Amino acid sequence: MNGRVADAVKGHWVDTHAPEWLRPYARLARWERPIGWWLLLWPCWWSAGLAAIAKGSAFPDPVHLALFLIGAIAMRGAGCTYNDLVDQDIDAKVARTRSRPIPSGQVTPLQAKVFLVLQALVGLAVLLSFNRFTIVLGIASLLPVAIYPFMKRVTNWPQLFLGFAFSWGALMGWAAAFGSLGWTPILLYLGGILWTIGYDTIYAHQDKEDDALVGVKSTARLFGERTKPALVLLYAGATALFAAAAAMADAGPAAFAGIAAGAIHLLWQIARLDINDPDQCLKLFRSNTRYGWIVFAGFLVEAMISA
Repeated sequence: MNGRVADAVKGHWVDTHAPEWLRPYARLARWERPIGWWLLLWPCWWSAGLAAIAKGSAFPDPVHLALFLIGAIAMRGAGCTYNDLVDQDIDAKVARTRSRPIPSGQVTPLQAKVFLVLQALVGLAVLLSFNRFTIVLGIASLLPVAIYPFMKRVTNWPQLFLGFAFSWGALMGWAAAFGSLGWTPILLYLGGILWTIGYDTIYAHQDKEDDALVGVKSTARLFGERTKPALVLLYAGATALFAAAAAMADAGPAAFAGIAAGAIHLLWQIARLDINDPDQCLKLFRSNTRYGWIVFAGFLVEAMISA
């Protein structure tokens, strides 16, 4: 066995340059797949961008942006490690996941638990750099993170619970800037949940046959051939909520232009989607990194103009 994971990026630095002893842990944390931490990071940075607009600053606090980046990488890795520990029996039965480090024996469950703690400590160090309100808010995020891996066993909507966890940064960016919450971050959070359900539904279509065999539930299986209409509703709702959040922050035209351009990208995803083509589903899922940049760029330009 070469240790590589079936659904990982091929020829990545983890497989070619990382020390041998580090590779199983890097695969466990999905370091070769940055899309995960980008999706965790974007709500943080969007929230920080809207906070800058509301405060009249020309740019979001760069220290906050850097801390959110480090925290997203660490906590996404910790989340993947935790998820793989919970799902090791299921992963062993699914073709795409049975080569992951735990089911394939590259990492023992005990080693994975130690690695989980180390990553969580990095995340804690980042969290303690913020104000007290943000620290408490960050600790509260552990609840949706903890329950998410179990939801695929009990509900057709595990993507909803992923949205609760992955969109939490929409609250954190604003709280870091103001030490409180308001309608702007709440609306951004709700929009992030709908966006997450949408992109993870696309992702889940890769596994729907195996999921049906092992009894794993998902919105991909729930929506089936109605996935495209469902995505229209989800992405339209997300766009409307993002626009409402920008309006609550007194944002100007540049912010709304970014949201509109992002909506065009989301429509492109829906138009291109073939739910029976796993490779295309993965490519469209990964394209949400570009969507994040489009929306964030609009917020940055608006902050500079407003200031």
